[in-house]
Amino acid sequence: MKLWSILGNSQKLDGGAMFGNAPRALWERWVQVDAHNRIDLACRALLASPLNGKTVLFETGIGAFFPPALRERYGVVEDRHVLLDSLAQAGFSHEDIDVVVLSHLHFDHAGGLLAPWAEGRAPELLFPNATFVVGAQHWQRALHPHPRDRASFIPELPALLQASGRLELVEGDHSRALGGSVRFHHSDGHTPGLLLAEITGPETVDGQPHGGVVFCADLIPGRPWVHVPITMGYDRYPELLIEEKRAFLDDKLARNVHLFFTHDPGCALAQVVRDDKGRFATAHEHADLHARLLAA
Repeated sequence: MKLWSILGNSQKLDGGAMFGNAPRALWERWVQVDAHNRIDLACRALLASPLNGKTVLFETGIGAFFPPALRERYGVVEDRHVLLDSLAQAGFSHEDIDVVVLSHLHFDHAGGLLAPWAEGRAPELLFPNATFVVGAQHWQRALHPHPRDRASFIPELPALLQASGRLELVEGDHSRALGGSVRFHHSDGHTPGLLLAEITGPETVDGQPHGGVVFCADLIPGRPWVHVPITMGYDRYPELLIEEKRAFLDDKLARNVHLFFTHDPGCALAQVVRDDKGRFATAHEHADLHARLLAA
């Protein structure tokens, strides 16, 4: 099995919103800020093939489904569907994807499921041969969003996924589509029912897989958020997220599971480490992955 990091459309979002109650004097050490107080964010997907005999895409980024006015409002940089271009550069098309795993259905993670916006055209689902894997708890959130995060969802998307006949809702730690090759961790701090997909590693120690890769989604959007107290203003339950993150990083450190970041513009993959003061950090960072062996 090989891994590719697949870039989608990039965004510029308010730095204060991305770092919650952390002061700018702290977070501007980690990121560059433009004249509008915005920081650069990637929307990066992970491609694995063959995984359980299938070609699997973890998330799809924000895509190009927004009309021009909303694209500007939400800081989407490119007007084309970058994910499709990136897949082509890796030697794949959206028709080649057998499974799309969605950590959650916020538009910056699921918008790439849709064809690019065109005047007068209704939203259209791409990936005609894929099973769509979504957490069952989060599916209910998408169907009945809270007023605080209603704007984060694409209203038409749940009906399109249901109509495809290829939707699988996951309640436990594994899915029918991927079996034991992917283990799901569950989180509620960012949004109820977030799925964190771990490609299980090649080694087993005391019955636990070691050496895999986990898609961190919005539990840990990038390297700065590895610091346990750092949360986003978009997180529904920040204190819960902090506790989830601490347990998550403890587990990944103990089992040498590498972290894959979706929103970090400069880092796709890193190893989690802990310094002599007990603080988590990253090492052995990779800006991108191109046909990288899982065990490499």
